[in-house]
Amino acid sequence: MWQLLEPLHAVTYFAPEARAAADAVGMRGFWMGYFAARAAPLGPVGPGVVTAAFHGFPPARVARALPDAWTFATPGDVLRARLDGAGAALRNLLTDKVIGSDDMGAAAELAWEAAALADTAGRVLGAANQALPAPDEPHLLLWQAATTLREHRGDGHVAALVACGVSPVQSHLLKVAAGETDMEQLRLARRWDDAEWEAGAAALRERGWVDDSGVLTDEGARERERIERLTDEAAAAPWRALGDERTSELALLLHPLTMAVLESGVMPPSNPIGLPPLGEGENGRGLTLPAVPSPIG
Repeated sequence: MWQLLEPLHAVTYFAPEARAAADAVGMRGFWMGYFAARAAPLGPVGPGVVTAAFHGFPPARVARALPDAWTFATPGDVLRARLDGAGAALRNLLTDKVIGSDDMGAAAELAWEAAALADTAGRVLGAANQALPAPDEPHLLLWQAATTLREHRGDGHVAALVACGVSPVQSHLLKVAAGETDMEQLRLARRWDDAEWEAGAAALRERGWVDDSGVLTDEGARERERIERLTDEAAAAPWRALGDERTSELALLLHPLTMAVLESGVMPPSNPIGLPPLGEGENGRGLTLPAVPSPIG
């Protein structure tokens, strides 16, 4: 379900319409728009809260954007721009026929119900997004539901990382070691300094999780798999609540929408999210969406 929903959410990071909407309300550059838009459901919070909730960014990088962003636009303004930008992106990536279809409406309603069923104890970003009002248009409803569900999953992933003693830098290096993303792109996006990257790498070597070349060891692969399993387990509640039949129905409705976004090329093949490129098989390093998804169980 993450593979099906994440590309729909992620247009907010990669589509030019989303950047234009953020700029239009006064954001100064991509990263101010990113931090403000993703944090806006929490209110006019400062860098400490956002650094903690997002987990993966150095405090100084967040502090360059917040709280300054709130002097240019209120969180409400940013939330409206976020939704407008994502909606414009989806409208351009999908046809008007698809946007207005019964299938879009059905997908939006099922996804919104799943998002409403998400358990939010200890999940700050998931809860903040879940509390937002339902948009009127189905494609906007679907986008907000996808956003709530991905932040719910992300909160659980951060909890798994913390429980396993994995620091933000170490989590990035594990992603690189697993072949999920490119090291230089990730370093450019996150901007930890050289000493912090090396300290994280040294810690992983000391734990026996990566070898001297930064490749996962057998132990590292097992530990990474454990973190991913814990993340999946923490994210499963809304799908269990929705039920196997309706979850599979939603997956089938999402499939052509997600494929259209992926095939558009709006998301770069290598990206900090770690979403694999389309059509590289089922070995954990490429995305092949099933035509008939299996039930959650």
